[in-house]
Amino acid sequence: MEKLQRFFWLCSGVHIELLKKCPTESSKYAGIGATIFFTGIFASLAGAYALYTVFDNVWIAWLLGIVWGLLIFNLDRYIVSSMRKDGSSMREFKTALPRILLAVLISIVIAKPLEMKIFDKEIQSELIIMEQQTYTQQENEIRTRYLPTRERLTNDITQLKTEIESQALKRDELARIAQEEADGTGGTKKRNAGPIYKIKKADADRADTELKETWDKNSILIREKTDALALQDSLLSSEITALAHQKINGPAARMEALDRLTQKSNAVWLANWFIILLFIAVETAPVFVKLISERGPYDHLLKIEEHGFEGKRIEAIAKINADIKARNEMLSKKEKDFIEEKLDLKLDGSI
Repeated sequence: MEKLQRFFWLCSGVHIELLKKCPTESSKYAGIGATIFFTGIFASLAGAYALYTVFDNVWIAWLLGIVWGLLIFNLDRYIVSSMRKDGSSMREFKTALPRILLAVLISIVIAKPLEMKIFDKEIQSELIIMEQQTYTQQENEIRTRYLPTRERLTNDITQLKTEIESQALKRDELARIAQEEADGTGGTKKRNAGPIYKIKKADADRADTELKETWDKNSILIREKTDALALQDSLLSSEITALAHQKINGPAARMEALDRLTQKSNAVWLANWFIILLFIAVETAPVFVKLISERGPYDHLLKIEEHGFEGKRIEAIAKINADIKARNEMLSKKEKDFIEEKLDLKLDGSI
């Protein structure tokens, strides 16, 4: 148990020798260290899962996932260990604000892959819909590319057939008029094959000749355009047949699927936000624990220890300054004043 506690102390970034002098603080920093450690574990799992969807290789995913978890662990450890208690709540909050924002950002990054794993079944169903939509969109694009040519050929065939039908109607009408003239049911109402009948019969024959010419000419054109239309249909069918269903399963597609699910379902939207807020709470907990806690014995000992180093730094600088001033006693007053002014500025804490 003692080894586990010491391990969590290391995770929290505390000075262990100082903390041993403060037994009342040991549990607090062990809890902070445990939170940082398990956040790193979650980060490794989330990173490994996200990278598995990219590389589709378990070993690569786990290796990079562990590296990612160690990176998050180190960041969290730095965030907490770099905070100092100086007695002013407002100043401490301003100092901690960038660390809180960084912790929130880290928590969102960690939460996203785990969200996709939690909603994996729903995401898979949505990915199938997205694949079908992509296939339909690609098919429509192919059809749209062939559409102008097919419409032109279809219109040409319709016009050619319409021309034949119009010519046939004209021939039939003239033949009917000639027949009525011959049997006395129309025209002059005289039943005989007189000169008027011959004129009307000649018009009908001429129309029949024109119909045959039109038929011969248009039939060739209709056959050519029908063949061209059949070729277009064949090419269209071949491209659609060759169009493969594209497998969509990458991280970006899964994130888009999750986004579509949150827009469709309020329950998924709420669950998604609860997961994000949970990770934000876990990730920012060590920072807030350090922020809201009162200054304890460990903070006082740490302040004394750091103050000792600061005192030694100032003492060393002052000694060096004194040696420099002693070496430059022979300089003029102006030069000595310049050197002393610069050295005094350094002594004030600018280095």
